[in-house]
This record gives sequence, C-alpha cells and structure tokens, in this order.
Amino acid sequence: MTMETHLLRTFVAVARGGSFSRAARDLGYTQSAISQHIAALEHDLGTALLTRRPVAPTRAGERLLEHAGPLLTRLDAARADLARLTAAPTGRVVLGLTPLSLTAEVAAAVHRGTELRVLGREDVLTEVATGSLDLGLVDGMAAPSDPLSLPDVGPLTTTVVAERPLAVAVPVTHPLTGRTARLAELADAGWIDAPDVAIPLERLRKAASTDGFRGRLRYTGTDVRGLLGLVAAGQGLALLPADVLDGVGTLSLSSPRVVHRTELVHSDPGEGAALAAALTGQRPEL
Repeated sequence: MTMETHLLRTFVAVARGGSFSRAARDLGYTQSAISQHIAALEHDLGTALLTRRPVAPTRAGERLLEHAGPLLTRLDAARADLARLTAAPTGRVVLGLTPLSLTAEVAAAVHRGTELRVLGREDVLTEVATGSLDLGLVDGMAAPSDPLSLPDVGPLTTTVVAERPLAVAVPVTHPLTGRTARLAELADAGWIDAPDVAIPLERLRKAASTDGFRGRLRYTGTDVRGLLGLVAAGQGLALLPADVLDGVGTLSLSSPRVVHRTELVHSDPGEGAALAAALTGQRPEL
C-alpha cells in the first residue's frame, strides 16, 4: 500500500470539489489522468473511494479524507520549513488574520508595508504552516488564561495577544436582551452557523455538553457586519466578542466561564519578528 502523494492530492480535490473535471482544472491534469489517479488509489487501497454519479466520497472515502487533508498539510509545512532556511529576504511581511482578530490594537501595531489577508480560521493556520503567511492571528473561545485548541498543522509557535469578554448577539427585541443565561439554556434557540466569524456551533456544543446549537442558516464568509445584520433581522443568534456587538442586543453568559482569545501563530517569523513583538507586547511564548 503506497498511497503516493499526488494520488492523495487528486482524491482530495475530487472529493471536496465533487467533480472530476473541476479537479482536472484545479490541478492542471486532463480529466482522463484524474480518473486514472483515482482508479490507481482505489486499486492500491482495495476499496471504492468515490461514487461517480453523483461524485461523492464513499464511507471509506470519507474516512480517507479525514486523514488525507492533515497529511498533505504536514507535507507542505515540511517543505515550507526547509525553504525558509535558504530563502532570501523579500522585504515584506504577510500577516493573515481572522475577522475578529483585527482589533484597533492590532491595526495600530501593523507596520507600513505589511500585507494583510483576512481569512477563515483554518485557512490562517494552514497558510502559516505552508509558508504563504509569515504570521497569523487566530481567535476562538477558551477558558480564561487557557490556550486555544488548534488543529495540528505543523510545528507552530503560539503566543497570546488578547482576551476579551464574549456575549450572545440577539435582536434588540429579543426577550432575553440585557439578561444573563447559561450557555446550555440556549441550546435549542435558533443560531446562525458562521464558522469563520462567530464561535463555531460545534465549539458551543462541546462547551455546553449537548448536541443542540443547530444552525437555522449557514453564513459562509468573513464579514462581521453582514453577520450582525442577520442577527438584527432576527435570523438567529451568534456568540461574538462583546465589543463588536453594534446594532444588536446582547445576552451575557453566566456559565461556562469563557473568553474570546486571540493568539499569534508562526513557524519562524523571520522578517516578521518585529511585527510579532509589536503584536504580542513581547509576551512570553506559550
């Protein structure tokens, strides 16, 4: 069983895109070559990985997809790490940020000439690990003074940048506006599933030890104002830093004790060392 890297990349592209032709365009192969790659991988593993009409992962394919993404990311991270050892200075620093990590303090610390990219949480981590970003700022929910629980995408260093209060964004006419509640009491409320902006619903389920918090609608994107507009219109609730909740009502949490935490992530900051120091205030590494 060899599972060659290029075959895994082809499988991931087809499985995630739901199309052989789209994977061919994205990867620069012919559609025939894509089909041959999938057939070779299925032969190697001795099982069907994709249904053809429609194109979708089989049960075995879903399981392989869970492994393939992290494996390929770690390989790309290893290449990027080695490339940094011999890379010539570029004179620029690329900082990736999640939407809620771009605070006034972060904006003031950014140096002239820095390139900023606002991305989803997983994209920031992956692009730092694979060398597309020099530094990254990611955010999430954690117990006070606890580090974020981040996926393992490579040997990254993390440093706390800030912690701030969280609150549930609700319409101003919501009967619980201005009150305090336990998170578990809100499990059956209507929520907006906005994983790249608000605290992801799966994280709420884990914190409240419940299978509730089902999304009334899904919001894909990084526009905080757009999400708040949906909340104000009564489309659902969202858990966000209290200081960004303009134009909506707020509901405080009595339990669990959680905060919104922002962390700086990097491999070797290189030319971004000065910016990293400015962002963290020279705090010690975690």
